[in-house]
Amino acid sequence: MRLGLLIYGSLETLSGGYLYDKKLVEYLRKHYDTVDIVSIPFKNYPCHLVGNFSPVLRSRLADLDVDILLQDELIHPSLFLINRSYRGKTNYLKVSIVHHLRSSEEHSPELLWFYRRIEASYLRTIDAFIFNSQTTRYEVEHLVGNKEPAVVATPAGDRFGSGLEEVHITARAKQVGPLRLLFLGNLIRRKGLHNLLAALAHMKNEDWLLSVAGCRDVDTVYAREVEGLVQSLELSSRVIFLGETPDSNIGSLLHNSHVLVVPSFYEGFGIVYLEAMAYGVVPIASSAGGGNEIVQNNKNGFLVNPGDSATLESQLRHLCRNRDILLELALSARRRFDEFPGWEQTCARIHFFLHSLKTNL
Repeated sequence: MRLGLLIYGSLETLSGGYLYDKKLVEYLRKHYDTVDIVSIPFKNYPCHLVGNFSPVLRSRLADLDVDILLQDELIHPSLFLINRSYRGKTNYLKVSIVHHLRSSEEHSPELLWFYRRIEASYLRTIDAFIFNSQTTRYEVEHLVGNKEPAVVATPAGDRFGSGLEEVHITARAKQVGPLRLLFLGNLIRRKGLHNLLAALAHMKNEDWLLSVAGCRDVDTVYAREVEGLVQSLELSSRVIFLGETPDSNIGSLLHNSHVLVVPSFYEGFGIVYLEAMAYGVVPIASSAGGGNEIVQNNKNGFLVNPGDSATLESQLRHLCRNRDILLELALSARRRFDEFPGWEQTCARIHFFLHSLKTNL
């Protein structure tokens, strides 16, 4: 089968959504499908809206020789008009891979209204959907109604292998020393690092260390803000900024950490939570979005509402003082990881779905 994948920038971009797309492309090619990447340079939202009038982009999409054009939903501002104008005029199906909606994030009321209009207009032009979570499917259907055909294919957490065995998780929890915390994600406001730092500022009497692993170039203004916050809160001796961390080093980071803390304002799924659980690392995840499909509060991790640094502080303090609870949660997290499919099964599910669409062309 011939497919195209329309994205901004490169598949090597560091984010959960791009990882999902990359894993899918690798699987499809491995199983003898042809996948052509159609890349649009990443700009800002207004520029992408104007891109709908680009004769170059319109020509590229009109001339595509594919059976199915996959579109990462992130690219919706560049296509909400183009897709509509080409409806019924191309020989391929348009299938959107939806990781999470921009309109699910926090915005001012005026911006939220605007984003909803644009995103809804785009979603109504799509022939079929791939959702990364039931939460994402609900958000789309809440915006534009029931969408079929569709498949929910959850991301996997086995990017770094099968993780740690329980005997090693137990030994790590019983080691004497500080509670080793890990923030893993791009330094962008949505990930909530500033709220984590606010919580830790009230815990100077507890024994902890925080490693921050993530790219600072996505939002350099915010990166400088949180680096300055560490200084002003006098946390420099206990917070380490590791910068952008290659995949080859992330497994080691997880191996040596007790708790993953990524208190995002919204996650469509939250692949990093599942990846941490493979290593028996206790996740503290956002209650907003798909994180609650992974983490069961007080059973194999904690959920925290966006911006609630007081509850976050309480959860972290509890783990600092109770290694038995830490171990119980860590072992439960490891077992929870085993309940989810691996990347092979996830991509196989999408592969079957796409081929069933082609059969019905």
